[in-house]
Amino acid sequence: MTSPIALEALRAGFPGLSFETPAAGVLEIIIANEGRQNSATEAMHTDLARVWRAVDDDAAVRAVLVRGAGEHFSSGGDFALIERMIEDQATLLRVWREASDLVYNLVNCSKPVVSAIRGTAVGAGLAVALLADISVAGRGAKILDGHTKLGVAAGDHSVIIWPLLCGLAKARYYLLTNEPLDGAEAERIGLVSLCVDDDRVRDTALGIAVKLAAGSASALAFTKHALANWLRLAGPSFDASLALEFLGFRLGDVREGLDAVRKRRAPKFRD
Repeated sequence: MTSPIALEALRAGFPGLSFETPAAGVLEIIIANEGRQNSATEAMHTDLARVWRAVDDDAAVRAVLVRGAGEHFSSGGDFALIERMIEDQATLLRVWREASDLVYNLVNCSKPVVSAIRGTAVGAGLAVALLADISVAGRGAKILDGHTKLGVAAGDHSVIIWPLLCGLAKARYYLLTNEPLDGAEAERIGLVSLCVDDDRVRDTALGIAVKLAAGSASALAFTKHALANWLRLAGPSFDASLALEFLGFRLGDVREGLDAVRKRRAPKFRD
């Protein structure tokens, strides 16, 4: 008999996230900060970087479903975290390391991951959503990288995965212009695996996770590992983009960008 998923250990070790077991062998990771569209607090950002190793180590986890609480996936890093990154060097360096770990730990996690994308999906939350092995988006989803609007380079996850999913021309367009995509357009260009009606997102993603959990763990893990080599080949490009993004937190544009986002106005960047 398979041992149960170590839910209590996960909840104690990663208090910035919520966990459930909706089906046998399926771990559901929930990004929850509902009053702020599930924006990532410092604690949540740390946990999103570290949790994938714990998932990989738990033999009872055969597939993962990741979603946001309520109507949104995640609106990215919260304002308090961004401010601390601008003002405090130690915070900036720590979050830089975590941002790298989030991507590589998810890429290297042997368990198949399915994301259920409803509402807003931006920044670090979007990294999890798109780096999942299978992504299910709602028609009303709002997918936006968000970095250049803030005044920093598109780092995070975008350079390692967007060109591979939707091609360089579309990646350039959406990452440079910061135009949002809905679920239907994201599916059309290949950025997500599937698009369904908003009220079917979680059930569709769960059904896929259940199917994966019933499959051969070794066959799925080996296939995922081989496919992930496409992402590992892009590792140097990702590392450069992440370094350039975090350099931007030491330049002037990010202050204007943050103020503009907070006040819901167009930024006025000046050299």
